Amino acid sequence: MLRSLLGAQKCWNLIRSNILMTVVNKQVPSSFAMCKRHFSPPTHIKQSAVPNESGTMAEIKQEMMKRLGLEPGYNPLPKSREQLLKYQPKLEDLAPRAMQDSFTSAIIPLSTDRTLQDKYVTFLGSVRFGRLLEDMDMFAAWCCHKHLKLPNLPEGVHLPYTFVTILVDRIDFTNVLASGTQDIRLSGHVSWVGTSSIEVVVWLEQMVAGRYQKLTRALFLMAARNATNTGAAPVNPIQPANEEEQLILAGGADRKKQRQILCAQSVFKVEPNDPEQTLMYELYKRTTPRNTLELNKRILPPNCRWMEDSFQMSTIPSFPEHRNHHNRVFGGFLMRSALEISWAAAFLYCKTRPKLEHISDISFEKPVSVDSFIKMTAYVVFTKLNYVQIMTVADVLDTHTGSQVTTNTFYYTFSAPDTVTEILPRSYHETMWYIQGRRKFEASMGLK
Repeated sequence: MLRSLLGAQKCWNLIRSNILMTVVNKQVPSSFAMCKRHFSPPTHIKQSAVPNESGTMAEIKQEMMKRLGLEPGYNPLPKSREQLLKYQPKLEDLAPRAMQDSFTSAIIPLSTDRTLQDKYVTFLGSVRFGRLLEDMDMFAAWCCHKHLKLPNLPEGVHLPYTFVTILVDRIDFTNVLASGTQDIRLSGHVSWVGTSSIEVVVWLEQMVAGRYQKLTRALFLMAARNATNTGAAPVNPIQPANEEEQLILAGGADRKKQRQILCAQSVFKVEPNDPEQTLMYELYKRTTPRNTLELNKRILPPNCRWMEDSFQMSTIPSFPEHRNHHNRVFGGFLMRSALEISWAAAFLYCKTRPKLEHISDISFEKPVSVDSFIKMTAYVVFTKLNYVQIMTVADVLDTHTGSQVTTNTFYYTFSAPDTVTEILPRSYHETMWYIQGRRKFEASMGLK
């Protein structure tokens, strides 16, 4: 037992020294820096950017509606697309595609569209990243459209597919302060495919001093569904055009395996490992008085806060304006809402304006109807030095029974200018959230 305690302490001391080096020297761990290097599209793909420009995001939205055969305006009973099921191809009929076939770019024209500026700008003049998440989600679906090539679809027949977001993996941010009044460019391409799943990498850049500066990069995992969104649909496989595309494709397969491993090892499914159980016991000792054995008697150490007192919640009624092309709540709207309440929770906890460092593992478990009430709750689940880890849970409320079902979980890492108050769990349930938040923090900082 002593050996395991010493081993766990040594491990955490190493982690702590890495974090301190990050804060003091303004550096990042090597794996985090490696992720940063992949902010730019592959060289051979980037050279073909000009022919593949898709216009503005508003034009992309209109083009996708046209391809899907959707009409403007809201209809509680949308037009049936069942007649398109007969045009769905078989997997063996789909020709391979290269990554450069799906590479495209689009513009958010903030420098010229004053009406658009009002939607994107913050009160300090920077950009609302929640709005950009909405655009990135839609753009990822557009890259899926660009990748898909159906050999026998008759002219004039609408696309017998729908695309839905399964998860968003690893969104890292550079130090560029994004402006709410300068053009932003999205670019991306399909980086891996399964039978019906598609991984898309999306970059964001902004015009600064006459040239584009990198803002962020994200990986979207999309699912191809049939015309009525009732079953999976096959997609074109990828045939790498060169060695660089082969490496990207292999990386996509590795990321799929890692996601499966992390999902299977989730603290919500299996018990914490030995070092984590040691940490749990240390938390118990720190918060239990030594002068009494009274049941459930807890003490809060100095400069600490209980997790149960450190959350923010809002209930959002959804409306047709929040719908996607399939009359469900748009995943980008959920991401924006979750990010904004998470930022508010971090701001109120730190008592100063936080900086968003990382977004990880946004999962979409169930579709959300456009007549839903969505409860967003942002919990502070872990802190270290000047970092705050937020876990935000989205629940759909049943207005008739009062029951609720979790549809999404979001994880955000924020930093503050100074050391923040330490968060501590009080119950076993909160301790599991604390362990999960610690895992997400270490992963976001490249410590795992």
